[in-house]
Amino acid sequence: MNNQATSTQQDSAMLTGLFRDKSSTERAYKSLRDRGYTDDDINMLMSNETRDRDYAGNTEIGSKALEGTGVGSAIGGTIGALIGGIAAIGTNLVLPGLGLVVWGPVAAALAGAGAGGLTGGLVGALVGWGIPEETAKQYEEGVKNGGVVMGVRPRSSDDAKYFADEWKTNFNGENVHR
Repeated sequence: MNNQATSTQQDSAMLTGLFRDKSSTERAYKSLRDRGYTDDDINMLMSNETRDRDYAGNTEIGSKALEGTGVGSAIGGTIGALIGGIAAIGTNLVLPGLGLVVWGPVAAALAGAGAGGLTGGLVGALVGWGIPEETAKQYEEGVKNGGVVMGVRPRSSDDAKYFADEWKTNFNGENVHR
């Protein structure tokens, strides 16, 4: 019984990876979608600059990354209002003070934490995903340098192993954490 509890707890852990180029990011995202995961399951984190440079075109990730572009000004100036508004309309989260675009379940979690949940910056948000601080710092550096952090809670240990192996081997995923 204890082994089953441990296995279930491990299965529900967030699987994350850093992708440094558009092609790798899109292929990793497609692998999640091909295995039945939806945008409600997938977390993405990138800088505004990466969104504008790599995802302004007509791609699935690009469309999702651009969803919340105008929402910040429509909702108001405070991060708390921005987060609450994003959660209410179910789109991505644009964090102007941090220069980040975030979407997926983690955006709703940040909304639940309120503006205080963002005071730790990107590392704080990543640690909130359950990522060790050292890995979070590596992700922060990667995002600052144009990378994208992708995360998902695998539905099974088979999925977790599949995505971890796939991301590392076929999609140039770095610092894949499970």
